[in-house]
Amino acid sequence: MGLSTALSTGLSTGLDTESEELVIRLDDVSKTYQHGSVPVRALSHVDLEIARGEYTAIMGPSGSGKSTLLHVLGLLDAGYEGRYELLGEPVSGRTAEELSALRNRQIGFIFQTFHLLPHLSILENAELPALYAGNRPARECRAAARARLEQMGLGSRLNHKPQEISIGQRQRAAIARALVNDPPLLLADEPTGALDSKTVAEILDILGELHSNGTTILLITHDRDVSEATERTVHVRDGQMHDGRLSDEPRAPLRETRRP
Repeated sequence: MGLSTALSTGLSTGLDTESEELVIRLDDVSKTYQHGSVPVRALSHVDLEIARGEYTAIMGPSGSGKSTLLHVLGLLDAGYEGRYELLGEPVSGRTAEELSALRNRQIGFIFQTFHLLPHLSILENAELPALYAGNRPARECRAAARARLEQMGLGSRLNHKPQEISIGQRQRAAIARALVNDPPLLLADEPTGALDSKTVAEILDILGELHSNGTTILLITHDRDVSEATERTVHVRDGQMHDGRLSDEPRAPLRETRRP
């Protein structure tokens, strides 16, 4: 079975693609860092809505605020002003332990540099989020990781360590790890930034297939070609952005590009 077929006929994402439920809602979110005695506004009154099943790119230059936005959306930074709802539930004001548990259940992360532990096999890497969740036996965690890796075309590489496989295979292993808990949201931080053009196309094909199967994906990038693989692009600069709502009138100061 080819990779595309495996993705199309493989494991369910557990998502109702007909649902109009919002996965992400930010209302008037701001984030300020203290640089010595000087306050630096990284995000400024950001509004954003991401509906279930959307495939959205957040695009902006270095220093625009997109990495700070990713940290907020990924529940990695709670020190912001405003309101954040994930799947309709407010997350602002929760404890670090609560955020960690919520992040593990609801969000899968894909990173530019993979973040695979070098001393573990890719099978052991992929099962870690499931083991951390603690809601199923270890053998089921292992089976879920195996199934996701096979879905990524890595069934013959399960016992290989990250340094023993290609860069593209490492990113596919990282995607399998991100999917092992069947999260309703994937956050991809420059997932193609370390890849050659052929491998970029392969990873974008995988993300496109996941989106076609109902996965909600938010992709951070500075690459216009990568953003054009998504169905919607939200532009961010100087910590400001279009609110991302579906409207006929784009609002200043930035634009949102939507593709049919």
